[in-house]
Amino acid sequence: MKDKLLFVISTLFILSIILLLQLNRVEPLESFSLRFNDVNFKLQDKKPNKNIVFVAVDEKSVNTFGRWPWNREIIARGINHLNKAEIVLMDMIFSESTSNSSDQILSSSIENLNASVCGFFLRQTSTQFIPKEELDILDDSALDLLQSQVSKHHNPPFVSAPFAEINILSILESCTLSGSFSTLPESDQLLRSYPIAVYFEDKLFPSLGIQALRIKFDSDLKRESSNQVSLNEKRVLLNEKGFIRLNFYKKEQYNIISFLDVAQGKISEDYFKDKIVILGITEIGSGDVASTPIGRLYGPLLHYTFISNFLEDHLINEPKYISSLLVSLLILLPLVLLFFLKKVALRVTINILTYTIVYIYVRYLFVHSMIYIDLFYPLIAILLSTIVIELLAFTKEEKSSKFIQDAFSAYLSPDLLKELVKNPDSLTLGGENKELSILFSDIRGFTTISEAMSANSLVKLLNRYFTPMTNSVLEHKGMLDKYIGDAVMAFFNAPVDVKNHTEQACLCALDMIDKLHLLNKELEKENIPALHIGIGINTAEVIVGNMGSTQRFNYTVMGDGVNLAARVESITKRYGVSILITEFTAKKLTDKFIYRKIEAVAVKGKEESVLLYELMPNNQQSEDIKNLYDKALNAYIKNDISNASLLFKEIIEKYEDTVSQYFLDNINAGLSWKVNRMTSK
Repeated sequence: MKDKLLFVISTLFILSIILLLQLNRVEPLESFSLRFNDVNFKLQDKKPNKNIVFVAVDEKSVNTFGRWPWNREIIARGINHLNKAEIVLMDMIFSESTSNSSDQILSSSIENLNASVCGFFLRQTSTQFIPKEELDILDDSALDLLQSQVSKHHNPPFVSAPFAEINILSILESCTLSGSFSTLPESDQLLRSYPIAVYFEDKLFPSLGIQALRIKFDSDLKRESSNQVSLNEKRVLLNEKGFIRLNFYKKEQYNIISFLDVAQGKISEDYFKDKIVILGITEIGSGDVASTPIGRLYGPLLHYTFISNFLEDHLINEPKYISSLLVSLLILLPLVLLFFLKKVALRVTINILTYTIVYIYVRYLFVHSMIYIDLFYPLIAILLSTIVIELLAFTKEEKSSKFIQDAFSAYLSPDLLKELVKNPDSLTLGGENKELSILFSDIRGFTTISEAMSANSLVKLLNRYFTPMTNSVLEHKGMLDKYIGDAVMAFFNAPVDVKNHTEQACLCALDMIDKLHLLNKELEKENIPALHIGIGINTAEVIVGNMGSTQRFNYTVMGDGVNLAARVESITKRYGVSILITEFTAKKLTDKFIYRKIEAVAVKGKEESVLLYELMPNNQQSEDIKNLYDKALNAYIKNDISNASLLFKEIIEKYEDTVSQYFLDNINAGLSWKVNRMTSK
């Protein structure tokens, strides 16, 4: 009961922490959250409204007309080609007078448009004084209706500043409306949202895009709630700062035309008929470039994005409490699973699978329905909850398994002990039939070596020998069964399944020989005789499990297959080879191993003889020996004694091959090669 209460309290504590972090948008988590959810824009493939065009004062235009700012007659020349556009938005500002004629030409061009929205932006500091006459004209663009419903001291607190930079009087008078193009980045300095309005001189001025929509629909903004306004009966969701989350399109989908092409008449004026045209600057050093979730984007495209979102019904809907609800559910899930499922792996899998399903579904909602739900805090919730719950569960299991570890760690291997802790029921006596690869190794002439050394020196030598041999077994997923004097017994594919256990056993044997060569180099420097070993490997179905009495038992293997592996190891001395494998092992090897046929032998306890193979090092010399040896052995098998003798002698002379010497001796003794010949009892 106490354990369950601890789990519940821990879960509720995590829940409260995550919700507080989410609601208060604590950094750097908030920045991580924003970036994590930016993947929405990479998944969707919505296309912007076809009736919006961005006319860019780009590099090509600057190369022709000169460095910005231009003579205003040049700008007027381009604007004159936009007379058929429904609305022209000026994402640029003419805050200083030039010559009267140039200013008047530009003003006339703007005035001849069907409708226009000229831009201005807010400033925190300014040395420029705005005359009352200009302010009065700017006031005509303010929101009277919305102004009466909200205050900059209430929710949402719209962006405000004490100063502004606005167009000169003649331009202001020519524009249908003026709109702000001031905006603010998120905490990670990326622009994701678009302001509907800004405060200046205690008046609320809509943004460039909102002003364009007011003109298009001859409609005004209406206040619906603290976080919603409507325009032309379409509701727009606002955040706490009065911004709209933008639904970005892919960069290549925006319709961008060079100002130069427009000014030179390369684009037909009819092309702009009934379109919303945004005139802005992209030339480096003159225009603004915004960092967005889809990369760096020309500032005027923010207006483009918002207007298209509105016209194409691509406005993002952001349910207020869904993300917090997901946080709560995903924090509670690991706790619930703990009470109903015992296996850690299954619980973790369900947690991962649940979040994955939620993730896919929420992304689907955005792509198909523009529903934006934050998935970062739910991810943190399920990760933190899972970690804490599983750590507490692990601590609890550790206490309950302490008795088993204390009782059996002295005589059970670490791997087996882990299995035993996971499944205490396996403590009962008995085993299972399972195919294993069994390996025996033994030091040759160990009795002679031991007689020449003191007991202390002998123990040190054995320790130096057993360490690399044991490492080879463990590195190749084997189970070290026991040391028998100077012998090592190991098996592969238990207690943990190893799919390629035969190959692992053979790789282990080859590695043991390599490690022994390195050890012998060290021993040579100490004037200690080199060690030589024989290794036997057999693959067979044997009994594996706990063997012994009810008072004391060990995890081991038994059966004819085990005995055969031990017999094969002893036979290595006959042929003077390091590694012998049985035909049952050889059948399961791939061609990446080099092994050669020796002969069939009958061993103690086996009625039928067993064909043996030598496992050879994987190098060119082994390949050369095998190729020549196979020819010699085939001649010997076919009773072509003369040819076999010549070939065996050639191998002996070139490589001092002990197996070839063995068969040459048999030939000289008049013995023939027989697959069923009894060679030992």
